[in-house]
Amino acid sequence: MNKYKEIYGIDISKDVFDVYGSASGHNQFRNESKGFLSFLKRLPQGALVVMEATGYYHYRLAQFLYKSGVKVSVVNPLSVKRFIQMKLAKVKTDKSDAKAISEYGTMNTVPLYNALTDIHSECLQLFRLLDSYLKHRTATKNKLKGEEVLGIPSKFVYRSLKHNLKHLNTEVEALESRLLELVKQDQQHQLTLLKSIPGMGVKTALFLIVVTDGFKKFETASQLCGYVGITPTIRASGTSVRGRSRISKVGNKKLRNLLFLCAFSACKHNKACREIYERLVAKGKSKKLALIAVANKLLKQVFAIAKSGLPYDENFVSKLA
Repeated sequence: MNKYKEIYGIDISKDVFDVYGSASGHNQFRNESKGFLSFLKRLPQGALVVMEATGYYHYRLAQFLYKSGVKVSVVNPLSVKRFIQMKLAKVKTDKSDAKAISEYGTMNTVPLYNALTDIHSECLQLFRLLDSYLKHRTATKNKLKGEEVLGIPSKFVYRSLKHNLKHLNTEVEALESRLLELVKQDQQHQLTLLKSIPGMGVKTALFLIVVTDGFKKFETASQLCGYVGITPTIRASGTSVRGRSRISKVGNKKLRNLLFLCAFSACKHNKACREIYERLVAKGKSKKLALIAVANKLLKQVFAIAKSGLPYDENFVSKLA
């Protein structure tokens, strides 16, 4: 028996959000303050509102409802997508998605949302903008290489690209500096703990703390590995299908890339990671697969250290991770 009086599913976009109540049916509201208030007035006591984590769009509504005393759950969009696929739904609209989210909340135990602090909110904004600038910087570097291959026929284009790259470098440095300042202010102890792990870089530690809300979002190391997307997927069926095992790649691409970079250092300086790498390579596994295993092990060490509150100990951490 569900403990909530009514469960509402919300499919939210830039301008509007569609609402489906398990008892009241479908409604649509503007994604703005007046729309929030109008929706709040229709909510009965003891209701649960379930929505997907959709970038920026869900954040304001989730914060508003939470501060208004409403029970809110922000769920992984991938979980809802798989739920819809299992139902073999043939219709996909905002209304049908809102209904599916309501049904998902009815049939599953969903975690309750906790409002972000001002510091964590700014950290997330910095992280998203930083990710955007880093992608833009990579594209600019590639474009510069392309112009150099052409022999730089247009000095104006080349000069503009160089100027843009310099500007992006300045902005990335400023964002990273501000992010480090805020994390030190709010999570200095945890940052110090993660930096004690051989192979763990400051930038990766920063990003892990920010996107996991100080590891409060995850209860197990496996959940964290799944979020980052470095859990193996097995392809096998009967006796005839034997596909190569791969990582899922369903997760945070930025963190995954940073962890792979850390894995190179961990192979040299982290005892447990080095042993895994050497063992797999000795068995004939590819170096890439061995590095994936190292990244997975490193992330489990991070989780163990963060949850235990103890600095890295190469003999003790292997029992936790």
